[in-house]
Amino acid sequence: MKKTFVKSLFEKIQHGGLEVVYWDGEKVSYGDKTPYFTLIFKKEPPVNFKIEDPMVALGEAYMDEIIDFQGRLDDALQIMHDNQQYFTTGNLTTSLMAKIVNGVADKLQQKHNIEHHYDLGNDFFSLWLDETMNYSCAYFKTPEDSLHQAQLQKLDHILKKLDLKPGERLLDIGSGWGWLIIKAAREYGAKALGITLSEEQYRGTRERIASLGLSDQVDVQVVNYLDLDEKQLQFDKIVSVGMFEHVGKENLPKYMAKINQLLTPGGLSLLHTITHTTEDVPNNTWMKKYIFPGGYVPSLRETMWLLPEYDFHLLHTESLRMHYAMTLDRWYENFTRHIDLIRKKFGRRFVRMWSLYLQGCAASFRISGLNVHQILFSKGLNNDLPPTLEHIYR
Repeated sequence: MKKTFVKSLFEKIQHGGLEVVYWDGEKVSYGDKTPYFTLIFKKEPPVNFKIEDPMVALGEAYMDEIIDFQGRLDDALQIMHDNQQYFTTGNLTTSLMAKIVNGVADKLQQKHNIEHHYDLGNDFFSLWLDETMNYSCAYFKTPEDSLHQAQLQKLDHILKKLDLKPGERLLDIGSGWGWLIIKAAREYGAKALGITLSEEQYRGTRERIASLGLSDQVDVQVVNYLDLDEKQLQFDKIVSVGMFEHVGKENLPKYMAKINQLLTPGGLSLLHTITHTTEDVPNNTWMKKYIFPGGYVPSLRETMWLLPEYDFHLLHTESLRMHYAMTLDRWYENFTRHIDLIRKKFGRRFVRMWSLYLQGCAASFRISGLNVHQILFSKGLNNDLPPTLEHIYR
């Protein structure tokens, strides 16, 4: 491959400081600052190096050990963010956490996409998640909190916001491995239903419900939330953690409409979702190909814009951006502790792919406008809520 062809990719960089070491030993600096990140070509790229799609090209080159780097990924993403207008195929820093499902969120495609990622196996996720198997942003009261402690705090943080009371009916859309619905039943006395599209998550949750003797109080089903029958099911509280990103841009109103159908008058819903600052941020094509098959992360404002259409009244909004960066850092630390076992099971390429994914996502929350918000709202007016938020932060 001609070096001038590869160089044309980096010559677009006008801001920041990047050094590229080419396979023949040549070193070239790009940008308007002293280089603080170095990209190293360990060998010449193949002829199919996709320069027209730099995200796929660089991601695959890292996975295939064609390139490596020196420095922090935070700095690399800062360079990409500062030069995003020169790259036409997408923006790494603000779309790295784009999640499941394209804009046309066909139900069968949703299930396939969930399985692509989440059905890698409970054994795999248990290696680097904490004991709760929570695969979403934790809640750190101090930076010294353990990941397990922070995940338990996240569950309580959510259930307190919902003002969950004994006997109330709770629905968890995208219930993962079930710790939220189990905690809601055991510690808050609720009757809880969790739904998921992952067979692996379903099996893991069923086993834990049975082992704790909670089958009369907690249930889990493999079902698309749109298929729940509002004539048969009504809930006092509805929560969704890390699932709203899954529905696709065209289906954001459908999600809200379904919440409206399933929620009792005066009921509360908490939406925990990754957000962008603006709409229609281009997808990261490497993420779409290898980690999550597509996705749409909504902006905060387009989400808020939907609430009045269903007589939803905003009660509280909270940003957990840095909490997610810390969560991802802890996941990566756990991942590296078991890297030999993961490499033996999945191979070197898989390990480099997931290392890039976890590190890149953490950096993205620190560097870009990517955020995660908890949005609490009521269906219609609710005049019986606590007058302050003291019960949440107590």
